[in-house]
Amino acid sequence: MKRSDVTADVGLYLKMERPGSRLFGLGRGVVSLCELVEREGSLNRAAKVMGMAYSKAWRITKESEESLGFPLFVRMGAQGSRLTPEARALIDGYRSIERKLMDAADQALDEIAERLQAIKDEYGPEALVVSEGT
Repeated sequence: MKRSDVTADVGLYLKMERPGSRLFGLGRGVVSLCELVEREGSLNRAAKVMGMAYSKAWRITKESEESLGFPLFVRMGAQGSRLTPEARALIDGYRSIERKLMDAADQALDEIAERLQAIKDEYGPEALVVSEGT
C-alpha cells in the first residue's frame, strides 16, 4: 500500500435535539444547499444545481429553520436570497470541524503508512503479505 493511493473521506453529521421538536441533523446536504443558495442567489437555482426538486429544497429549508430556531436565508424578493449571519456562522463552524477531522484522518493515515513501512524495512516486503490458509 502506498500512502499516495489512500485518502480519507470523513463524513460529519451534527445531531441537534430540542425539546418539543423532532431530531434535526446537519450534514453535507443541508450545508451544500445553503452554500449553493449563497452562490446562486436563490433556492430554486441551488436546487437545480443539486439536481433536486425545488419542493424538496424548500421542505429541507423549512424543517431546518424550524429545528434550528432561526432562518437560514434572508429573502430579498427579486434580488434573491443570501445566508443569514446565523446560518453563515453555523456553516463556517461545520466546515471548520470537517477540515479538522480531515486533517486528523490524513495524519492517522500517514502514521499507518509509516508503521507499515517500518515493518517492511525490518522484516522485508513479505512481512505484510498474508497467504491464504494461514
